[in-house]
Amino acid sequence: MEEESNRATSIDRQESEGFDLPQEPGPEVSPSGTTPLQPSEIIRLPTRHNPTLQKLVGIVNSDEDLHAIWRCQNVNGVDRLGMSDHGPVHVQIVANLALRLLRLLIARDIQPSIVKDHGMTEHDAEVVVVLAALLHDCGMSIHRDEHEFMSLFIALPKLQELLKNLYPPAERRVIISETLHAIITHRSDGKPLTLEAGIVRVADALDMAQGRSRIPFESGHVNIHSVSAAAIEKVEINQGQEKAIRVTIHMSNAAGIFQIDELLRQKLKGSGLETHVEVVAQVTGESDKRLVETFKF
Repeated sequence: MEEESNRATSIDRQESEGFDLPQEPGPEVSPSGTTPLQPSEIIRLPTRHNPTLQKLVGIVNSDEDLHAIWRCQNVNGVDRLGMSDHGPVHVQIVANLALRLLRLLIARDIQPSIVKDHGMTEHDAEVVVVLAALLHDCGMSIHRDEHEFMSLFIALPKLQELLKNLYPPAERRVIISETLHAIITHRSDGKPLTLEAGIVRVADALDMAQGRSRIPFESGHVNIHSVSAAAIEKVEINQGQEKAIRVTIHMSNAAGIFQIDELLRQKLKGSGLETHVEVVAQVTGESDKRLVETFKF
């Protein structure tokens, strides 16, 4: 639990660089009627000057059912299947990454789809990417197979609950539709039709740092997937020069290239973000420098 908390805190800080730091909820934050949440279960996001997003984070951190869903996701994913983390730490990291990507794109005057197509605001786009990030794997609480589809019927009533007092009916329906679209298209063969959906798909793939691979690797699942994931030391997301976003991935050895080329590249392809994102992977391990020092696409 301590490692998960450290992982979440570390990436919160890293991905918030250049933005407001994530809010630190007090110890009283807990689902109604339960003991206080563990540090790794509290959702912290850089809500900046978005009052709707601030309220949403408070509602999320008080939703006993949602936190139970995340725990069920990890029981299936980690305990039963020996996979990487799919619980509250993962969804929090993806939400922070998605916000980071969205804000960097907006800073380059790239308009979110909810603004362009529905006349809503950039703040509403932030709500969409956060909700989709928090709920994208909720179908894992039932089964890994076809979990993207199962996520839809779990997410729909949950979105109606979370948004009930935040938006009037018509705007709430737009937020729900855009969020569900981002959830169903986050899989590798999905076809995102919105900027927000593409962001969530890429953000999901960017949660690849060493901490997430620890569980399958240490439990004996030693294969190219676990070894490659374990080689990823750190992921940095910053403003690019030629493109809006520069993703720099630091690897301890060249095995990490498999994780980047086979997984991240596939999620980026078809996301709609290809022309806006540059990926650079650097090997920091001395023993591998002669094999490969920099990998770009």
